[in-house]
Amino acid sequence: MKTYDWIVVGGGIAGATLAYELVKTGFAVLLLEQYETPQNATRYSYGGLAYWSGNTPLTRQLCEDAIARYNILSQELDADIQFRELDLLLTISAANDPEATAASYNNFAIPPRLLSVQEAYELEPQLNREVISGALTIKHGHIHPEKTAQAYIQAFERAGGKIQITSVLQVLQDGVKTTTGTFHSAKVVICAGGLSRQLLKFAGIPVKLYFTHAEIIETPPMDVQLRTLVMPANVQRFQLEAESTQVDKLWDELGNEPVLPILDAGAIQFQDGSFRIGQISRVLTDPYAKVNSEASEKWLRKSVGQFLPALENLPGTCHHCLVAFSSDRLPLIGTIPGFESVYLFSGFSNALVIIPPLAKHFAHFASGKEDEIITQLSLHC
Repeated sequence: MKTYDWIVVGGGIAGATLAYELVKTGFAVLLLEQYETPQNATRYSYGGLAYWSGNTPLTRQLCEDAIARYNILSQELDADIQFRELDLLLTISAANDPEATAASYNNFAIPPRLLSVQEAYELEPQLNREVISGALTIKHGHIHPEKTAQAYIQAFERAGGKIQITSVLQVLQDGVKTTTGTFHSAKVVICAGGLSRQLLKFAGIPVKLYFTHAEIIETPPMDVQLRTLVMPANVQRFQLEAESTQVDKLWDELGNEPVLPILDAGAIQFQDGSFRIGQISRVLTDPYAKVNSEASEKWLRKSVGQFLPALENLPGTCHHCLVAFSSDRLPLIGTIPGFESVYLFSGFSNALVIIPPLAKHFAHFASGKEDEIITQLSLHC
């Protein structure tokens, strides 16, 4: 059986991008994905690219690199990833002070502009003016995340990479054991998102990587027109992530719920007219925990309908996926101490922006060259 230089576990945007960059660098790479049609965080993402949101020298550099990368990506991958720029509208609820909310964005590379209620309505006529005290706006990148991941996989295969649809059962020092056999490699990199912690735990590898159960509604193409990508200015998900990682040992037991669920009322319309609406985030330590999709859909519709009434009753289906995150909003990248052949590439905040540049840096690092970006994010630090 062939021995690969790298096995990449997970075919979402992280695994697909990294596998492509590794094979382009000259490595023999096998990409393992559980499903023919992935049901992961990439599949149900809004596709937003917050280029403007870098707030440290590191994240600002990655955002700048991402802009340059996405401008040439469709051509390089020979595929339409539906890259565009649109207006982001960050709604400020009537209970919050617009000036104070705007000030909380001042540390970003390009702070959003504060709008009055009337200006927000003129930008997005679907908005309910009665429930906001204002809004913030900024130009925002956007892609079709599923088409982008597939474009990376197709380019990866054209470059000589191999893909296998199979479920990974165990990570080994010299490869992985799967439902279809054992595959051997010099190195393994885990890009399995919310399943990464459990997968590594089975191999006796502890990592401080976490996940939420995210739920959205997806619609077929609709005649209703949304001009902007709408999100709340005060995103609850980040606070939920910070609070849920305070006691790591809670995550070693299935069935815990460290914090209560939250809902961020947003919406995006894709170029084909379909919508993705809302996002519930639940912190359930069992990655296979069941959620009540009927109750979730009612909560999503009511909450989004307060801000965007025309979207409340659109026909659609509630979907569920896992979203991985770290305790400090920085990704977990690099070799795992004590398991030198096993690497992690997961836990991204602002994932669609920073993954393409970070994958290039990782491939550069994997070829034996010094890379300051990967060094800063190393699990050894």
